[in-house]
Amino acid sequence: MFRSSLVRKACVAKITLENATKTRAARKLSTVVFQKDISRRGETYVDKSTGYSTVSIITGLHKTSVRMYASGTLPSHKRVELPALSPTMESGTLISWEKQEGDKLNEGDLLAEIETDKATMGFETPEEGYLAKIMIPAGSKDVPIGKLVCIIVEKAEDVAAFKDFKDDGAAVAAPAASQQPEIITPSQSSVATAAPVPSSTAATSSERVFASPLARKMAAEKGISLASVSGGSGFEGSITAKDLDKVSVAPKPVAAVPPTAAAPIQAVAGQKYTDLPVTNIRGVIAKRLLQSKQSIPHYYLTVDVTMDSVLSLRQEFNTLLGKDGAKLSVNDFVIKAAALACRKVPEVNSSWQETFIRQYDTVDISVAVSTDRGLITPIVFNAERKGLASISADVRTLAGKARDGKLQPHEFQGGTFSISNLGMFGVRNFTAIINPPQSCILAVGGTEKRLVVDASAEQGFRAANVMTVTLSSDHRVVDGAVGAQWLAAFKSYLEKPSTMLL
Repeated sequence: MFRSSLVRKACVAKITLENATKTRAARKLSTVVFQKDISRRGETYVDKSTGYSTVSIITGLHKTSVRMYASGTLPSHKRVELPALSPTMESGTLISWEKQEGDKLNEGDLLAEIETDKATMGFETPEEGYLAKIMIPAGSKDVPIGKLVCIIVEKAEDVAAFKDFKDDGAAVAAPAASQQPEIITPSQSSVATAAPVPSSTAATSSERVFASPLARKMAAEKGISLASVSGGSGFEGSITAKDLDKVSVAPKPVAAVPPTAAAPIQAVAGQKYTDLPVTNIRGVIAKRLLQSKQSIPHYYLTVDVTMDSVLSLRQEFNTLLGKDGAKLSVNDFVIKAAALACRKVPEVNSSWQETFIRQYDTVDISVAVSTDRGLITPIVFNAERKGLASISADVRTLAGKARDGKLQPHEFQGGTFSISNLGMFGVRNFTAIINPPQSCILAVGGTEKRLVVDASAEQGFRAANVMTVTLSSDHRVVDGAVGAQWLAAFKSYLEKPSTMLL
């Protein structure tokens, strides 16, 4: 009797479990069928009379319409966008247009003048044609890279078609040939596809998650989502308390606080002032120098250099060059000595590349030049191979072009070592911020008369022309001892300038 009762209960339990399993499988199958049905319900209608296409996506109770601009009614044309005219350029100022709408354009013609973060540069016509539409007026500031600036067409008669053209930024779709709306099978690019169907083993929010009462209680206490637990060890994959012990609870994410811009300093009552706009060049200088100071571990080494021999040799050379009107400056000797020192201590002529250090084969000296728009560093390429007269000519040409805003990208992009000279302003010594991705910059002070120890002199000292220089270095690339070796070589070349001629 007792045995019959146990058998009866076991049979009832088995039947109940089979029914539950079938119900669960049926639910999953209906979900798959419903999702597949939804994925077929996106339809695209094209109205030839209006030139627009409408994509209808029906999902459950929601219907979304996306209207796309059709440019097939416009003649063939080229969209000219603002290019990146320097590696660090993010936006530019369109200073002036050199051509007007309707003008004939030849490839290479000067189309507009654009101020970048480095200089004012000419923007040339990319191809032959006619200027149909100017999208960005002259004087516009902070025009982002990739912004449509103008439209060029092939034929003069096509210019009129763009008189009222506006860039809506929408995708382009060609109109169909028929005047009656027709249904087009939606493509992957034009219609949002249905979400992928979940696998039978992965739990989703729409499915019932099977778990023991103890597991549910533990999950609530630990903040664990049962839907994220897969592969339960219980019957039919149900989740048990044992399964939760294997789940690591991730710490709650801390909401990131976006950096806030510093609020403008409030003026004192009655105080008079003028707010000056920040130019593109000044904005980029501020951004790059702040980044350099925050991300590069600077250290500084200072040394005094006796300049008597350089001044004497400079006077002699200038006498010889006087007929041609070209004269050497102290800075020309500094550039040459720095280039030769970089060749002698090549570790300084390097840059940090995160996973490796790049050491350059040539020495390209970036020379800081102050302009009305800000600081810019044109480059004397292959300075270690050039004579003093050639270096002097390069510096004069580059400095003039920098002040006029006429530098070309190849004249200021690159550089392996920088020099900043404030000696002409009476500055005795200072420290400079490294110009990334370079590893070193030399700050050069003015030459002045000082008393120096001289054992050969009758009094034991003498007056000498002394110049103080400070080397700023990136400690990731250049160790202190290496920086000291470079300064020793630099000092030696200037105190014995004849060795630079060898």
